[in-house]
Amino acid sequence: MRLVILDNYDLASEWAAKYICNRIIQFKPGQDRYFTLGLPTGLPRNHPESYHSYMWNNFFKHIDIDPNNAHILDGNAADLQAECDAFEKKIKEAGGIDLFVGGIGPDGHIAFNEPGSSLVSRTRLKTLAMDTILANAKYFDGDLTKVPTMALTVGVGTVMDAREVMILITGAHKAFALYKAIEEGVNHMWTVSAFQQHPRTIFVCDEDATLELRVKTVKYFKGLMHVHNKLVDPLFSMKDGN
Repeated sequence: MRLVILDNYDLASEWAAKYICNRIIQFKPGQDRYFTLGLPTGLPRNHPESYHSYMWNNFFKHIDIDPNNAHILDGNAADLQAECDAFEKKIKEAGGIDLFVGGIGPDGHIAFNEPGSSLVSRTRLKTLAMDTILANAKYFDGDLTKVPTMALTVGVGTVMDAREVMILITGAHKAFALYKAIEEGVNHMWTVSAFQQHPRTIFVCDEDATLELRVKTVKYFKGLMHVHNKLVDPLFSMKDGN
């Protein structure tokens, strides 16, 4: 497990972006090896606040990705269980997930795997916790009646099957969740803690997110930054890819 600590949100985001770029270059996507990205969703695709709309407006339409290679769960499918099963099948047929990138909530949930979720769960329909509903209300003019109360999400087990996992954690409001993820044991009430047991997990955070960690923990991981920064060296991807 790696913990990468940067001074602020912008630097943490930049480090993560450079790392992802290197991993895509190493992956060498092509007709038979394509870059696939899946997301949990709880709204119809054409809803302005759906993940489908967000990803197309802010990412997909700005790059050269083949739309057929962007797999997003359809929260408006007639059969939601069949939609979840089909998503798991697509992941398997694609050869699995090479790099999963995600964030967490203040309660440590990953994707929409709320506290109490099974740590071996697969893609499924999940009831959202009130904290998650309240956090998402800002996207719906503060009207709780408009916020979805359920969502389709990849499971903890689905993410654990990825060959590599990167989780971004920023802000003081997520400091306790990072503490639970790093310094305490695996606990289904803090689903992010499951990734202690993943062979290739990278937590990328800012200083504010480390406020609940022990001083010696922060000092230890900061002492490894000279190693971590080699992972975002532009030459790293070229050396590794040849």
